[in-house]
Amino acid sequence: MEVQKLYDLDEIESEDITIGLVRLVKSMHDHEFFFKINRNSHLSFSRIKDLIFNGSYYDYCFPRFEAYHKFTKTCYTFISNRSSESRQKKIQTELFAEEDNIKFLLNNQPDVEYILHSSEQYADFSVILLPENLVFPIQDYILSSEEELYQIIQYYE
Repeated sequence: MEVQKLYDLDEIESEDITIGLVRLVKSMHDHEFFFKINRNSHLSFSRIKDLIFNGSYYDYCFPRFEAYHKFTKTCYTFISNRSSESRQKKIQTELFAEEDNIKFLLNNQPDVEYILHSSEQYADFSVILLPENLVFPIQDYILSSEEELYQIIQYYE
């Protein structure tokens, strides 16, 4: 008897996900920002375990904050785009090493403070009431399955 293939691995594609890019009007500490969000919204964001990115010379920590929306049964996660801490693993001996002690998850978007992710594939970020005078409108951003950040988000989900 011949074994029948149920699916072809080449045909399976990871679907893109939508994330939100959050830019603040003025710089502020994480705890201050999330205090204001929690005060204005029916969601209660709290800090969870940091996202850890392992580089060649440094290990980077990115703060994460999470809340659960009971009505839509959706989990929302804010991930800091900029590392809050870095731990040096080894000394850089190369003259032009491309790794610094500060890392951005979105290298081409250093002005983005937070990356907003939802447990839904096509997220509706409008349920999060952000303070208007502190935050620019959330920019939707399609994250391709080939991008490194996509893999990181899937790992921590």
